[in-house]
Amino acid sequence: MDDFVRNKLTEWKLSDWIEAFEAQEIDEESLYHLDDQEIDQLITKAGPRVKFKDKLKLLKEEKNTTQPQKEAVNTSGQDLPSISERAFQSQMSSDGYGAAVGTSNSYNLGRGSSSVLADNQLDPPGKRKSDHLQSESRKWQPPLKKQYNCAAGSQSETEILSDVKNIMRCVSEGLHGRDKLSAFLKDKIKNLETEKRHLVGVFGKTGAGKSSLINAIINNEGLLPSGSVSACTSVMIKVEATNGSKYEAHIEFITKEDWEDEVQSLKQALEDNDDDDDDGGDDDSLDPDGKLSALYGEEWKERSTHSLMDNKYFIDIPEFRTSKIKILKSDTAERLSEKFVKYTRSESNETEEVKRWYWPLVKCVTVKVPDSDFLDHVTLVDLPGNGDTNRSRDQMWKEFIASCSTVWIVTEMNRAASEREAWEILEDASSLLGNGGECQQIHFICTKSDHEKPDDLNKVKNAVMKEFKKRKTITNHFSEDCFQVFTVSSTEFLKGENVNPDVNEILKLKEILKNLNDAHSETSNYVSGAYGILSLIQGARSGEVVEQKNDVCAVLEQNLSIQLNRVKKAIEDIIKVFEQCLREGVEKSKKSCEKKLKSFLHPSKKTNRAFHMTLKSAVRNDGIQKPKKGKPKNLNMILASYLTESIDEKFRDTFPNNIKCGHFNGAIDAFSLSTDSLIEKYKDVELQLTFLQTEGKKMKTKLNKTILTRKKLIYNSLTETIKDNMKECYKEAAAFTGKGTLKNMRDTIERHVHSKMDMFEEAKYVMLEQLNDLKETVLRTLEKTMKESIEHSLKPEACSLPDVSEHLEVVKKHDDELNGTQDEKK
Repeated sequence: MDDFVRNKLTEWKLSDWIEAFEAQEIDEESLYHLDDQEIDQLITKAGPRVKFKDKLKLLKEEKNTTQPQKEAVNTSGQDLPSISERAFQSQMSSDGYGAAVGTSNSYNLGRGSSSVLADNQLDPPGKRKSDHLQSESRKWQPPLKKQYNCAAGSQSETEILSDVKNIMRCVSEGLHGRDKLSAFLKDKIKNLETEKRHLVGVFGKTGAGKSSLINAIINNEGLLPSGSVSACTSVMIKVEATNGSKYEAHIEFITKEDWEDEVQSLKQALEDNDDDDDDGGDDDSLDPDGKLSALYGEEWKERSTHSLMDNKYFIDIPEFRTSKIKILKSDTAERLSEKFVKYTRSESNETEEVKRWYWPLVKCVTVKVPDSDFLDHVTLVDLPGNGDTNRSRDQMWKEFIASCSTVWIVTEMNRAASEREAWEILEDASSLLGNGGECQQIHFICTKSDHEKPDDLNKVKNAVMKEFKKRKTITNHFSEDCFQVFTVSSTEFLKGENVNPDVNEILKLKEILKNLNDAHSETSNYVSGAYGILSLIQGARSGEVVEQKNDVCAVLEQNLSIQLNRVKKAIEDIIKVFEQCLREGVEKSKKSCEKKLKSFLHPSKKTNRAFHMTLKSAVRNDGIQKPKKGKPKNLNMILASYLTESIDEKFRDTFPNNIKCGHFNGAIDAFSLSTDSLIEKYKDVELQLTFLQTEGKKMKTKLNKTILTRKKLIYNSLTETIKDNMKECYKEAAAFTGKGTLKNMRDTIERHVHSKMDMFEEAKYVMLEQLNDLKETVLRTLEKTMKESIEHSLKPEACSLPDVSEHLEVVKKHDDELNGTQDEKK
């Protein structure tokens, strides 16, 4: 065990588990590769385990986005943290992880702290240091690539973004000083780079027209296989743009270990069907015969699980054996489709000559399409409706669902309002999309609108909207404003003849995707941040106005203290409301869980014979049963339902998926250091204050995104805590075989729930603890980021910086053009 892991556990308030991690020799590298089973073995209590998984997931996201920084050269003899350490500490704080353990005291940026700049310059006799530095900076002037025409509307946002990125790249190259301010500025320039990719999840039952719709959207009929009612998508398919000229399919496989475990489960399910006295039921979600026969034909029936792992079965897919991504390329969509069909279809026409189907081994397929500009920042994801019994596929399914900003529910026109499966898919996913996700828009798309009259289409739309309002499970998470209905005909659109946009609304859907793909937010944020950084550089070159800087510093630090207290009180008031809601939810759960449990264990519309394998499948899958058809059943969500219902409305108001509405009832957005009024009073430090304006805006944007990620984990912690408490009885119930298995499973589950009534209180505690952790993250991020910015803006020591006045003028005009001079910057 290394210091990194020990420090992380200490930072996360999980010191009690250091010994367990040390005994298993968990170091930094292995920490990132822990799976759920290994975590369960290391941390045996549900509360700390949920907290650890939450923190580890965020740490992995941080690791994937943070790039190594160059270290600063320190010639002062002081023990200063390196640039990479400071970048890491700053990034960790702004993303919600807190300052890294072991930060040097010299990095304390509060008022009156020691200087953070080292004096690395020697002045000639009789020459002031500032003159020397100004002279040195003139040796390097970053050239303007071209003369920019900044008249309104003269450049597209793409051109503006490209121009400003070129400027900032050039400026960064000119910051080759060894002082801390230069390192700080280089980090700020690097952190301007952000990219938001919007996920659009596409759901619908087999034959509803999902693949045809996606083909029509990208204007290519032959990309995704469609047209066969018997053929359905068995794996997740992502469709996005590529910069290359060829069509590509990137195929990601599950691990060989995962497949071996699944084969064992499939074979065991078949044995249970054959041996148990209560066997029966045709809704077993494992579909063992279908999966095993697709890959092995009839051979699997006579072979052991171990022998079915022989490499001869995977000779055509060496990537599966080596855990690599298989890449297929073709000049045409049709040819690529022929190549990857065996990796995506769960059933085939008898006329198709495919010897071996590999879809049971596939985790996800990413199809990359050339010449699709509107997919540069948008990914369409064709999703199975119920997730998957394979753990890794199901985990990816949940992550995709929770990350969708828009969802399309695809169903046929003639039964749009009454199509049970479409509504069940939406109901089942609503908590993952809403309070447990970040979905902002639901589009209910009625396909096959060929030759329909506008009046008839309006009747269908009204009927669908009426049905939406009846679905309380959905409306708990989404308002009417989030729901829209569209009518389309993919066939007619691809023909390209006489398309009536009022009847066939594919063009409207394409426009929605173009708006999602619009880089305005990215461009605006980048240009605004660049304007602030250039202002700081130019301001730092100006003459010393020590008295004004000290005065402004004092005011800013006082404002910061006042604002932090306001944010703290606002969040604490909200947490108190959640505590009261959860207290009521706990009491209701204790009183009514027996009724909920009975409805799951003794369904009125099923015989014992039919229910036996349904329950067997559920206990094998941690309480979750996913039928091939119909609505999944999740006992953990059923038991947690009173808890989640108690907070649903308040949670949606507190953490809206549209972050423009403001998290914590707008408390974050209201945070302000009142720099506008200070600029009016202290003109000599206007440039530094401008940097603080833009830095505050950027910080709040990033913090709101962090909150959006964290709130998903917080909401889902209720169900996860219940699931962790139920795992023991699921394992016990799954072990029963032979006569009386159904009764034994029921009795085991009932007995366990009755003895675990404190799990509802524990779920409440875990959620409140995570809310308090989020509060501390928010306050720490606001304080650390703004203190650091104030310090570098108004308390720097002398250093060598380039003259960026021309660049500043250009970027300011771009910023005004994008945001309007009337925008008030906080």
